[in-house]
Amino acid sequence: MLNASADFKLACRLRREGLPLGELFSFVSGLYFRGKLAYARAFAAAPVGHPSVFVITTMAGLLRPDTVVTIDQLREWAANDIDASDRRYRAALDRDCGLLRETFGDSTDVVLLGSIATSKYVDPLLEVFREQLLFPADFVGRGDMSRGGLMLRSVEADQELTYAPVFNAIRHGKRPPKLTPSNVRSTRPANTGRIVPSG
Repeated sequence: MLNASADFKLACRLRREGLPLGELFSFVSGLYFRGKLAYARAFAAAPVGHPSVFVITTMAGLLRPDTVVTIDQLREWAANDIDASDRRYRAALDRDCGLLRETFGDSTDVVLLGSIATSKYVDPLLEVFREQLLFPADFVGRGDMSRGGLMLRSVEADQELTYAPVFNAIRHGKRPPKLTPSNVRSTRPANTGRIVPSG
């Protein structure tokens, strides 16, 4: 995407006018992010008038997936790691999580669809949301691609996953059996009243 000589459509659009964050990350991260974004859009629901799906970025905090990102922004982000101890990452993320907490108080669950096995997402979010922070219990023991596939199947089946609190949860476990091939058709998604940060 950052190669100046890349001539495929997405790269050309990125250089010319930028790309929506969700589309950009779906290309970069493949199945995993596509699964997260499809799942979040299907099942997240904030109070009327408020966005319900956010993407965790390296240094811009929480952004909506329809936020247009330019190639200069992407280059800047690519130079910074997502690390719970990194000041640039934490300052923006702490700010945006704090704003969400002020807006919704303790009445709204916050579902993390990013990795729960490392501290880079969990530590900052737990500091703000505590018991409100949930994750899909079936994520334990699964790798990125398996989690992505699981979420896509959930959307196809119109079946929301079961959540567990991140606080004091067992976040590492035995690898579950591989997912079986999917042939379920999608139906209308549920409306659950949750905000889903997707990293």
